[in-house]
Amino acid sequence: MYSAEISRKNPGCFIFLLDQSGSMDDAFGGSGERRKADELTTIINKLIHNLSIRCAKGDSIYDYFHVAVIGYGEDTAVKSAFNGPLSGKDLIPISELANNPLRIEDRVKKSDDGAGGLIEQTVKFPLWFEAKHAGGTPMSGAFKTAADMVQRWVAEHPKGFAPIVINITDGESTDGDPVADAKALCSLGSEDGATLLFNIHLSSAAGNAIELPASSEGLPDQFAKQLYEMSSVLTPFMVSRAKEMGLPAGDGARGFVFNAQPMQVIQFLDIGTRPANLR
Repeated sequence: MYSAEISRKNPGCFIFLLDQSGSMDDAFGGSGERRKADELTTIINKLIHNLSIRCAKGDSIYDYFHVAVIGYGEDTAVKSAFNGPLSGKDLIPISELANNPLRIEDRVKKSDDGAGGLIEQTVKFPLWFEAKHAGGTPMSGAFKTAADMVQRWVAEHPKGFAPIVINITDGESTDGDPVADAKALCSLGSEDGATLLFNIHLSSAAGNAIELPASSEGLPDQFAKQLYEMSSVLTPFMVSRAKEMGLPAGDGARGFVFNAQPMQVIQFLDIGTRPANLR
């Protein structure tokens, strides 16, 4: 289980579900500056860029992954988050993504100058979608949409590495109890294993994160426990990756972070998008 090699003939599948509800206009806990919607948009756009680089061989982008980014908010709307030439599309080969950004911005990056100081450099930053924040949190609908995509993808790639769905939210579902829909999603999969569903809760408060727990003990409320129960156990490869990064990941660790700040989101996504080595 969860051991299929990823290749062009046998690609992997990543589906990102992004909470784009009105509360995403709030700042990350402790920051007082960056809105969660803006920070998350930067993180996922950067992740897509990094996935493209991982799939680059010479001048070509090999289609090791198919990627979807689905936004949910705007009064029960669940739809593709992509803007520009990819607007309305869901699962897309990574080469098509790499070649069709919405735009490329110049951004300033601070780097070590080698003498204990920092220097500013201008770097090219591609974007595939814009930040949004409006309406409720139709999480159940997002899981249903992901299940439809997984069914289509698995029908075409029955031997592929099990699909990975990563849900990033800062609030409770507003379209009913999402547990049944999450379980239905995780009942689907390829010959390699059931779909992996991971959940990241974004913090509005400046509190400590609870990362990759193996039980619901210590979680502060029913909402946190619900997200934990919906989250899949990490694969052995992902546990090893988490330990390399110095994160707590023992036997039974689930793909779940509660009260996450931006750096924890980035670390978790690094773990969750490394299912196995590429061929």
